[in-house]
Amino acid sequence: MTEVAKLLLRLPKSLKKAAEEASRQEGTSTNQFITLAVAEKLAALNTAEYFAQKRSNADFESFDRIMQRDTGTPPREGDELP
Repeated sequence: MTEVAKLLLRLPKSLKKAAEEASRQEGTSTNQFITLAVAEKLAALNTAEYFAQKRSNADFESFDRIMQRDTGTPPREGDELP
């Protein structure tokens, strides 16, 4: 089992009520709902950081050269640019 840590969390009453209602609709506990919300936020932040690192290593001049070349096959029907 994963090691668990306890956290005292202070939420505005309206946010707590909304989280309880959403968790009830999802069929989960409020604790599980909040845990998932935190995990989703961390995943989004990590994804943004990952793509920022990839972008900093990008060679846009090479990309532009590749995109401008006339080699290859034409797009399949329905895949053409408008």
